Amino acid sequence: MRWLVPIILYILIETYAYQAIRTITKNQWVQIGYLVLSLLILSYVIYIFANYDRSVGPTKYTLRASALLLLTLVPKLIMILFLFGEDIIRVCVAGYNYLTNTFFEGTATQYFPDRRKFISQLALGVAAIPLGGLLHGIFRGKYNFKVIRHVLYYEDLPAAFDGFRITQISDIHSGSFDDAAKIEYAVDLINEQETDLLLFTGDIVNTVAEEMDDWIDTFKRIKTPKYGKYSVLGNHDYGEYVTWNSQEEKDANFEAIKEVHTKIDFNLLLNDSTFVEKDGERIAVIGVENWGHNFKKAGDLKKASEKVAKEDFKVLLSHDPSHWEYEVKKHSDHYHLTLSGHTHGFQFGIEIPGFVRWSPVQYVYKQWAGMYDEMGRYLNVNRGFGFHAFPGRVGIWPEITVIELRKGSNGKGT
Repeated sequence: MRWLVPIILYILIETYAYQAIRTITKNQWVQIGYLVLSLLILSYVIYIFANYDRSVGPTKYTLRASALLLLTLVPKLIMILFLFGEDIIRVCVAGYNYLTNTFFEGTATQYFPDRRKFISQLALGVAAIPLGGLLHGIFRGKYNFKVIRHVLYYEDLPAAFDGFRITQISDIHSGSFDDAAKIEYAVDLINEQETDLLLFTGDIVNTVAEEMDDWIDTFKRIKTPKYGKYSVLGNHDYGEYVTWNSQEEKDANFEAIKEVHTKIDFNLLLNDSTFVEKDGERIAVIGVENWGHNFKKAGDLKKASEKVAKEDFKVLLSHDPSHWEYEVKKHSDHYHLTLSGHTHGFQFGIEIPGFVRWSPVQYVYKQWAGMYDEMGRYLNVNRGFGFHAFPGRVGIWPEITVIELRKGSNGKGT
């Protein structure tokens, strides 16, 4: 029964979009082929999601079904916008024809004008643009890794850390990977940065620890910088999006996920902190468990900061950027730099530096991608290393962030 409404909506969308095909071509074989293909895709999607196993969680089959659903729906929704706009005009014309026929005794018997072939062709042409974008995102965009660099100035940065460089990665989601060569390339790209410190901000898997089994050796190749590799957990690392046979099984998976961090030589911070020392000075690296406004709230900032003095320079790892918005940015202890991920930038959007920056996720998260600054406190929201739910990225590319800390203010060093 739960599938009835979505199926009816899909059929209505399909019926409406089909009008464009009928208008463009009268070839019955083309029309039949279009309907058969649409029916096959719908049947496949229904079959995959109707048989979704919550004890297993997302699989490559569900990713494929999600891709097919978007490839089918998005272009048709674009087409419908054009057809609906034309129908508004057709209704107005029909009303005019009816009135003139009634009051002026015209002879017209067909009030509604026919659909115009040009409009249907235009709708199909415009719909091809997002279709091409989705196809690019599925086959190339999801591994189109970008290194994004930031330079941040702080007056109270310890002098020894002037020029200190940090690499951040986030949201690996190893269960979604399907191209080992591309992941090897990304690891090489991380290593090429040769920074002082490497930080990972959560979601190493989609659901279960076993997703990393085939990738341990690959991620173990990430070089350990002079000042170490540290990590925190994300919302997906708690195994809460599947059904477990017992609490013991869920707990075992959680322990295995924490062990994965050790296997790839990361020091996992669970509401804890450590100090990075250089030339007799230090900065604090603080890691909280996941804290999200609409997600799991396991993070305990007070506990994580117990060893840290108020005057220490602080780098906070917190997976969900809503934590910064609701607890961190106005905290009296002044957390200088917070590193987050989680949003993936929705894996869909438009970013043209200096001109436009848009993604649907911005209507949910105030801080959703890139660097933010309020009262001299910075937040970087990494767009994510991997992908989830939709097996692609359109306009929002996978990110490796490099942040350089400088002593100074207003963009000037000291």
